[in-house]
Amino acid sequence: MTTTAFISHRDCFLHDMGAHHPECPDRLSAINDRLIAAGLDLFLNFVDAPVATVDNLARAHPREYVEETLAAVPDHGIRHLDPDTAMCPHTMKAALRSSGAGVLAVDMVLRGEAENAFCAVRPPGHHAERAKPMGFCFFNNVAVAIRHALEVHGLQRVAVIDFDVHHGNGTEDIFRDDPRVMMASIFQHPFYPYSGADNPAPHMVNVPVPAGTRGEAFREIVTGKWMPALREHRPEMIFISAGFDAHYEDDMGSLGLVEADYAWVTKQLKDLAAECGHRRIVSMLEGGYALSSLARSVAAHVKVLADL
Repeated sequence: MTTTAFISHRDCFLHDMGAHHPECPDRLSAINDRLIAAGLDLFLNFVDAPVATVDNLARAHPREYVEETLAAVPDHGIRHLDPDTAMCPHTMKAALRSSGAGVLAVDMVLRGEAENAFCAVRPPGHHAERAKPMGFCFFNNVAVAIRHALEVHGLQRVAVIDFDVHHGNGTEDIFRDDPRVMMASIFQHPFYPYSGADNPAPHMVNVPVPAGTRGEAFREIVTGKWMPALREHRPEMIFISAGFDAHYEDDMGSLGLVEADYAWVTKQLKDLAAECGHRRIVSMLEGGYALSSLARSVAAHVKVLADL
């Protein structure tokens, strides 16, 4: 049986952007409850996320941005950095655990302590650009993890797959000039953050899709566009920005994916990792705001990761 690490931390519940904000602590509660209800918790290795260091974060962001963001936390109340993105006094506790989860996931997988890992963390990260928080994101969690794999562990080629309903503009911004990192993504367009329609580099396989796109078209894109490029790149490790807001029940977007689509794409990526001779996957939670569909989709994703 595959060893799948499930990395999270209670501090990730502390970040709160106010009543009725869709990126809420209940997202993690829903995921945990679903895993227990489905009996999946019995088969996962639950691990507490560590605190990311400034050095960890500074591999993906300028050090001055990291220090300014850490210092921006309010003493009380909520401080808005943009209309969508706000801090409470505990936000950086959560953000540091979220990035730290990815760093630990890389370490565990490359040390052979787990074949793959899923990081159930918040705040998410894929909208955070090199020096700009946005879209509920402060630090780019998956980018921090990728740079840890490249700079600390010495990997030469990795891939990041992003199937969130929103384009991962921050991930693209950070890796636009780094051909070691292939990015394959699908996202609704035109839609927030109104980017990604033009591929900035040969190692970026961004596929914008119109509202109403459903699973059949998604699977054709994965098979016809993502996989040929990924096979040619032959990543030594696969990272997933796992956003589940492209689900048809999630009103944050207007796509039509279902749990079976998330299970299917996870299986394609597992097969790709096996073809590349390593089976290494680190998946990190991004979006997903309809609590029931988020929880069901994460369970479907994790079930495939764990070969259950």
